[in-house]
Amino acid sequence: MAGIRHTHPNGHHHHDHGPARGGWRHRLAHLLRPHSHKSGDKVDAAMETSREGMRTLWISLVVLGATTAVQAVIVALSDSVALLGDTVHNAADALTAVPLGVAFLLGRRAANRRYTYGYGRAEDLAGVLIVATIAASAGLAAWMAVDRLLHPRDITHLWAVSAAALVGFVGNEWVARYRIRTGRRIGSAALVADGLHARTDGFTSLAVLLGAGGAALGLRWADPVVGLLITVAILLVLADAAREVCRRLMDSVDPDLVETAETALRGVDGVLDTGQIRMRWIGHALRAEADIVVDPQLTVVQAHSLAVAAEHALIHAVPRLTAATVHIDHSPVGGDPHAALTHHGAVSAG
Repeated sequence: MAGIRHTHPNGHHHHDHGPARGGWRHRLAHLLRPHSHKSGDKVDAAMETSREGMRTLWISLVVLGATTAVQAVIVALSDSVALLGDTVHNAADALTAVPLGVAFLLGRRAANRRYTYGYGRAEDLAGVLIVATIAASAGLAAWMAVDRLLHPRDITHLWAVSAAALVGFVGNEWVARYRIRTGRRIGSAALVADGLHARTDGFTSLAVLLGAGGAALGLRWADPVVGLLITVAILLVLADAAREVCRRLMDSVDPDLVETAETALRGVDGVLDTGQIRMRWIGHALRAEADIVVDPQLTVVQAHSLAVAAEHALIHAVPRLTAATVHIDHSPVGGDPHAALTHHGAVSAG
């Protein structure tokens, strides 16, 4: 049967909502500022999250850049390969802000007839570049560590190496917390992956202390061995980041979000049953499609209103959901509502 997409006479699309916020803050916001259905509000919300992501990237770039500069000076003085590996890794981590920044800027562009879902997928491509950068830094750190094992040299200025290691830990841990917190708040898997990368850098910076301690005891192999341990740590975060990015590329979502959507739909008065619910991330925003079953005696106008109510419930219940399409089908008169889900819906809203 044919689907129906509704548009209000005043030009407002009744389906365009900003990101959902639950609890008393959301209810208070509704009292102080009525919920708007303008399509521009959704765009504004998306741009605001992009601005927040850009702000996080710029601040992270400054902090990591300063950390890298301090460590680079100490590397030149001490000739520590463990600290050199950590410095290179920190520099690579700082530079990942570039593809992410480009992705956030692209994500602000409006959808068009070629890119009908917009440019949010640029974040996933940035995630791929971040994974490649982590892999490259792991390879470089391993090469330098092996070279130093084969050609051992003494390191100097051990106190400065230790201080640089602490600076690296503090800088990376602060950036990691900031990136992960912002990434989770705005729904950016790439920014979370970048934060995990920074966190591993922080712990590898602490590992440099072990190399300095070994060198102080006259163990020339301690510094390059720590460099190899740093490489292993980089590979571990590489696996986590690659897994997260691949899941996003495969349209993976948290199953709890689907359960939340089902609960929200079944709580709408008039919804007899729910069918398939599909969700996908477009950048740091969610889109959804859902099938519901209603009474066959409803008129088209009544079914349309129910679709709007179901969509409204979805967008308010699921965090980061900015658009939803609800397909409505009816159960046979006097029949099982589940039977209606075997064929496509008659009315859709979204």
